Amino acid sequence: MNERIYQFALWLDGKASSTALHESFYMYNWIESTHVLALMISLGMLFLIDLRMLGLALPSVPATTVAQKLNVPMLIGFSVMMVTGLLLFYAIPVRTSQSLWFRIKFVLLIAAAVNALLFHRRMRAAPAGWDTAPRAPGNLRLGAALSLAFWVGIVICGRFIAYDWYDCREEPAALIAALAGCIPGQEVF
Repeated sequence: MNERIYQFALWLDGKASSTALHESFYMYNWIESTHVLALMISLGMLFLIDLRMLGLALPSVPATTVAQKLNVPMLIGFSVMMVTGLLLFYAIPVRTSQSLWFRIKFVLLIAAAVNALLFHRRMRAAPAGWDTAPRAPGNLRLGAALSLAFWVGIVICGRFIAYDWYDCREEPAALIAALAGCIPGQEVF
């Protein structure tokens, strides 16, 4: 699997537009800044919804009202965040794909997506009138707490990608090398 990921990353890295994006002084910085700003918008809205479910914010406002009002800006921010995140990966595919932090972030993104799907399913199945209570039912609170934890982990791992202490160039321990996707004899970037 690591070999396939590495070969795909090399293929992307060979694209002229990938190199141009990475070497562009202004464009890469604009994309990274937009990614962070979209992250702030998206997660700001999501965290407010999650905190409402936990009963820590806006307890007198119905939970469904909070979610409905914040859903559109949250989804716009999330969409922009995903597009810019893919562009950041495209700009530096080999190093990013072999980052332990990127791989942890990717797993956490999948976990956050599964949690969001389960959360919405549980929300629809919740008993009538739950959204006016100061706190959501226990299973929704659990989903909100997991959402907060996953996204905090995603943000931390995202920051650590830039400061990768477990770089394949440094020949990390065998377990770290396997988790990061280091390939023996690979090109070093």
